[in-house]
Order: sequence, then structure tokens, then C-alpha cells
Amino acid sequence: MRYQSTTGLDHDQIQELVARIHQVLGPSHRPTGRPAALGLYRSVLLTLVLLRQNLAQTVAADWFGVSQPTVSRVFRRIAPLLGQVTCPHTPPLPEALAGRVVLVDGALIPTHDHASHRKANYNSKHRRPGVTVQVLAALDGTLLAVTDPVEGRTHDSRAYTLTGLDLLLADNQVVADLGYQGTPAIRPRRKRPGRRTHTPADKIWNTSVSAIRAAVEHAIAHLKDWKILATGYRARLSELPTVIRIVTSLEHYRLGW
Repeated sequence: MRYQSTTGLDHDQIQELVARIHQVLGPSHRPTGRPAALGLYRSVLLTLVLLRQNLAQTVAADWFGVSQPTVSRVFRRIAPLLGQVTCPHTPPLPEALAGRVVLVDGALIPTHDHASHRKANYNSKHRRPGVTVQVLAALDGTLLAVTDPVEGRTHDSRAYTLTGLDLLLADNQVVADLGYQGTPAIRPRRKRPGRRTHTPADKIWNTSVSAIRAAVEHAIAHLKDWKILATGYRARLSELPTVIRIVTSLEHYRLGW
């Protein structure tokens, strides 16, 4: 298996995760009775593949030679353990933000069209249902944090307040896009009233801000390489915040935090 492209982690990183989970499980993990369909190593591998590729569980079952219910049980058991053993790699806030220029942008996590949440989670910009998170990155594109999700219809400037970023980043210089009007963030300039184009000075300013903001777009792109956050989340919406936290911890682990 090409581990890096299939799971997002290299072979050594996967082995390390397996060892950590084995240590967490302790003696209680020793199998009794009928042998498990998948051992611990392949269970971790299966869970990483589901998170990275967002495969349908029936397809993953064919890949690993087990049944779909087994895939579901393995994922629900191993995914929280992955979050637990990678949690120490999550940068501590607000310490990790101290003295940094922080780039902020919103990202839509697409979901299936759940009827009970259709109106609240429909994002008119992307024309699809989902929830939105605020992504924080450093100037070099390093992922710093991902907030808890809010309703997909929530505007970025509103989400900035709802997620507590207005307080968390009160002492930081923040760079964002035009969606953050009304916040203290540095952002591009709109066209002046009565003008059809930007002034030369505004064009230079906007080009400079866009060049700086490109780094947070790269951070979002790398985060969404975990396709469970990019190609349509299919499971219970109540579990999505936990999945986002697990994927964020895995991305921090991948980056070597």
C-alpha cells in the first residue's frame, strides 16, 4: 500500500499510532474467544483510509475483506482512540498564538441533505448543505487551529464572534477576507462609493493582502485532503464535531507539531 497517498501518513507514523493505541488499550486488548476480523494494525489502517478517502463503508469492506457492519464497528471504536493519542500534538491555545500574525478564513464542511437541518445548514455561497468552521493558520501556512462548526448559513463575520475568535485573537494581528467586515481583521478594501473601480492604492493594498492570505487557503486545502471533510460527510451530524477534532489532531500530527 502507498501509505502516504492512501492514509495521509507514512509507514512510521502509522506504526507509532498503533503502538500508542496498544498502550492505551493495555492488557484488556488481549483477544479472547473468536479471533477478531481485523487486528489492531489493520483496524487503524482502515480508519485512516475512511478519514482520508471518505470511502463508502461497503467499498472499504471489500478492500479489507470484511463485512460493512465490521467496518462500522471498527471505525466507531478506533477513530476516538486516534483523536486521543494525537491530542498532545494539538498546539495549546492561546499560547501558540502569542506574538503571531494569524490568518483566518471560513471553510464549508459539506454534508448530505439532512431534512431536519436543511434550512439552517444550507450555504447559499456554495449552494449546498454543510457546516462551517473557522481555520487559523500562520504566515507560512501552518495549521494552528480549527474551531467547532456552526450552521452552514452563518456568515464569516458572525462565525468569528460565535466561535469566540474575537476574544481569542484580541491581542493578535489578524488577516482575513472581505467576509469579515465589522471585525478588527486586516482585509481587502471595497470599492469606494461612486467609483466603478478600485483606486491604484487600493489595488496595491488588495494584492498585498491576497498574497498574505494565500497561506490560509493552502492550510484549508491540506486539511481537506482528509476527504471526509471535503466530499460530503454521510454519517450522523451530531458526530461531525468530533470527527473534525479527530481530523484536526491527525493533521497536526502529520505536520509534526
